[in-house]
Amino acid sequence: MPDIFTLENKIKQMIDEMKGLCQTNGLSNQASEEVVITSVFLYKFLNDKFMANMKDFAKEMDMDTGEVLQDEDMFAGFYDSYPQDVAFRYEDTIECLINKVGNNDFYKLFDDALERISDYPENEEFSIDTADGGRKPLFTRITENVEASKRNNFAKNIFGIISQDKFDFGEAFKNNFDFYSAIFEYLIKDYNVASGVYAEYFTPQAISAIIAKILVEMSPVEDKIYDVYDPSAGSGSLVLHLANALGKGSFGDKAQVYTQDISGKSSRFLRTNMLLNGLTNSLDNIIEGDTLETPAHYKVAHDPSSGVKQFDYITSNPPFKMDFSSTRNTIEQKWEDSEVRDGIKRFFAGIPKIPNKKKESMGVYLCFIQHILWSLKEDGKAAIVVPTGFITAQSGIEKTVRQTIVDKHWLKGVISMPSNIFANTGTNVSVLFIDKSNKEGNIMLIDASKLGEKRKEGKNQKTVLRSDEVKKIEDTFINQDVVEDFSVCVTYEQIAEKNYSLSAGQYFEVKIEFVELSQEEFEKRMLAYSSRLEELFTEGKSLEDEIKQRLGELKYEED
Repeated sequence: MPDIFTLENKIKQMIDEMKGLCQTNGLSNQASEEVVITSVFLYKFLNDKFMANMKDFAKEMDMDTGEVLQDEDMFAGFYDSYPQDVAFRYEDTIECLINKVGNNDFYKLFDDALERISDYPENEEFSIDTADGGRKPLFTRITENVEASKRNNFAKNIFGIISQDKFDFGEAFKNNFDFYSAIFEYLIKDYNVASGVYAEYFTPQAISAIIAKILVEMSPVEDKIYDVYDPSAGSGSLVLHLANALGKGSFGDKAQVYTQDISGKSSRFLRTNMLLNGLTNSLDNIIEGDTLETPAHYKVAHDPSSGVKQFDYITSNPPFKMDFSSTRNTIEQKWEDSEVRDGIKRFFAGIPKIPNKKKESMGVYLCFIQHILWSLKEDGKAAIVVPTGFITAQSGIEKTVRQTIVDKHWLKGVISMPSNIFANTGTNVSVLFIDKSNKEGNIMLIDASKLGEKRKEGKNQKTVLRSDEVKKIEDTFINQDVVEDFSVCVTYEQIAEKNYSLSAGQYFEVKIEFVELSQEEFEKRMLAYSSRLEELFTEGKSLEDEIKQRLGELKYEED
């Protein structure tokens, strides 16, 4: 069996070849390129998984694969053994279709296969629900993204890239979450850019790992199913890291994942990510829609009258600022009389006003924080990525939210991250940790802003945390270690005394170094300082005269 690095390189080569094919067919830098790349990747992955499982099943039945495929009863038995996988028929597979690449309408055969896979009743759960009750299929007819005259060659070239002779995903299925996380990040790296109504940001793997580790370590994880939620899921890095960290119980996955995101592209990414990581039980919980206006997960599934669901864990990297003026008043009116939970309504601190200028600067993340606090169970835990300015703001919604989580004893800690930790935004970020059961506990504040190494990523400079730095942050927070100029453990009372600031630096001990000097040494230093000041004053006067002279010359030239 190939080593993990060989596998990873083969998969990346396949992705790169697909991108090259799209470029030669005029799809480069178009939205349709992302649809083609991710769809073909997912089709290849699911096909190879189907064939690998089919071979295992046939071996268990002491039959040939062909015999199972031709026997309806045995085929039904196969799906009973693998109920969580996407259903294929042999006619949909690469192995079958590649024998028909010589047909003049091969592209139609490929698109038809994709549509059939999407339409099988067994695969209904793999479509994406929308908040208005609609459903988006697993696949669409992808060759229609290129000109009609190019479609047949386009489809043939796709099969030249994904054929089993070149690479079989069957070699990769026994690898772990970290392997697929890296592959997924490579798959979407060129398409996960800020666009659309809500900006889509991919949370760096290191940040996702830190958040997942700390959330799981906040209290013992029991052998039960936890409801895990992300209201601004994006491509799913945060919530899937958490699901993986919770692990498996005696019944299977401990995490039942729920997500919502307004972006269709992000929802497609998330579905791919969940299929790669085997979280098919949660696929029915991916919702495409506006979380703030219409949260789509209910106490009783698909029953809005039962009320909005509450969760054990919530992770979120929400958009920070954006123009949501078109829905702002509707959200406020719709949720003014929302259910009171743990003493708060849904938007207890208020909703940002619509500015006369720069509507795109509306602080939408403040709405997400309030929604998350309201959506947590009484002992729930959450981690929210926020702009660092939030942790010290002295007025407005920011201050009200901070005061609420401190006065109600819901805070667990804050980690301030290095600048440029996200390659596509220069905003400094911090991670806010909430634990509604932390009534008497201490709060951990960490300033990790000086960590990381700078790397160039395209036109942007990005800060990347090293593995030992990730471990330092995790261990310091979990063990509540106090490290000079890095971390401090404080109480709710101390935070209230500091006007509810959550910045670690404001709690660090100020150390003043005293140096004994003789009278002679003191006078000598003071004389040196005085001489230097005289030099600076003289230099400043000279510059001032030069500036005045130049201004006079300019005025003379204008006259």
